[in-house]
Amino acid sequence: MTTFVDRVELQIAAGNGGHGCASVHREKFKPLGGPDGGNGGRGGDVVLVVDPSVTTLLAYHHSPHRKATNGRPGMGGNRSGADGADLTLPVPDGTVVKDSRTGETVADLVGAGTRYVVAQGGRGGLGNAALASPRRKAPGFALLGEPGESGSYVLELKTVADVALVGFPSAGKSSLVSVLSKARPKIADYPFTTLVPNLGVVTAGSTVFTVADVPGLIPGASEGRGLGLEFLRHVERCSVLVHVLDCATLESDRDPLTDLDAIEAELAAYGGLADRPRLVALNKIDVPDARDLADIVRPEIERRGLPTFDISAASHEGVRQLSFAMAEIVAGARAARPVEEPTRVVLRPKAVDDTGFTVAAEEDVFRVRGEKPERWVRQTDFSNDEAVGYLADRLARLGVEEELVKAGARPGDTVVIGDTEDAVVFDWEPSVAAGAEMLGRRGEDHRFQAPRPAVERRRERQAARDEVEAEYQGFDPFG
Repeated sequence: MTTFVDRVELQIAAGNGGHGCASVHREKFKPLGGPDGGNGGRGGDVVLVVDPSVTTLLAYHHSPHRKATNGRPGMGGNRSGADGADLTLPVPDGTVVKDSRTGETVADLVGAGTRYVVAQGGRGGLGNAALASPRRKAPGFALLGEPGESGSYVLELKTVADVALVGFPSAGKSSLVSVLSKARPKIADYPFTTLVPNLGVVTAGSTVFTVADVPGLIPGASEGRGLGLEFLRHVERCSVLVHVLDCATLESDRDPLTDLDAIEAELAAYGGLADRPRLVALNKIDVPDARDLADIVRPEIERRGLPTFDISAASHEGVRQLSFAMAEIVAGARAARPVEEPTRVVLRPKAVDDTGFTVAAEEDVFRVRGEKPERWVRQTDFSNDEAVGYLADRLARLGVEEELVKAGARPGDTVVIGDTEDAVVFDWEPSVAAGAEMLGRRGEDHRFQAPRPAVERRRERQAARDEVEAEYQGFDPFG
């Protein structure tokens, strides 16, 4: 059964915004008290949070589909809908988030408590109470809630460790981790005993650092042979690479120098690790023949500029000197890191002539793109003529019709707002005025008008009677 997973593909969907409510206040002695529809609630976000207690992506391997809750719709009585609850997904320290379609890295989560909103919830729609204005006193419509963001993302775990132990299977890496720290990884005398990276905390003097035991590498690991391709990513964040070379191997075609060359070739093929300091640990010198072999190969390795240490994970010989050498390099790497400056908020105001949308001629259609027009289209209930008219008002005020004229659009041309998938298509008729003129006095109700003076009303009634009398004056019904 799988117990360690360091790469998963996650299907994520944020919550949809709740729809606004179109309602009229009704109360005894106040039959028409005005619009009182509440706003819809915001959809929940999907948030990735680094949790130190989580060490694997196993939970998402079994359940790769995650969705936040939707916002509740608004209600009458000026009651707004409840916001959807955010969905918080704990991930291990060192998780990299990539877009599965493009492969682009969108977030690198390092440090406990680091948060990243991977999908934002949709906005709630406005109710008719929020849409009321002096010109539109009784809106008979409300705005729809926006759909939440969704997508497919790949989560990759890259171990956050200061030192990485690399080498062939059964070179003694797990044994060395158990000696350097209190970690107790599985140790056995057969290849590929280690199937997952093991971490250990080491204290050398005043320096405390972490050591990662990377599963054994073999020639061709960077191309997928063995376990190397799955776990080479775990050495990317390390400050020091330590080659653990087996000086007591029983394989006739292997020796410490060829092992070193083979592992370096795989690291070079993987890429991005050429600048990391290297140390070499000649392991298992407690075996007499292994000590003799270490004495033979040490001068050649040191001639390459690599500090070399004779160690024995079994007898602990040379382990202390190796740990202090690791600590010295780790301390130097930490001191060389640039000091993190406080986050600065940079305000970039839009240009004065930035309309916020574009109009482009594409073959036989004119496509309107922009955040506002596309959002307004998503929020419009096209089964309601008044809502469609309100959309026309907004587009006209934004200047879409003027830009269509400049782009060469003619009456009857096809205009598309938004992407191809969920676009709105209509035939453009500039001669038809947008807005209230399309649908008459849309949004106005005489029942909500202020009452006129009694004298004016009496004069109107008397004028109506006089007009009727004048029309029938001299008329004889029996003639």
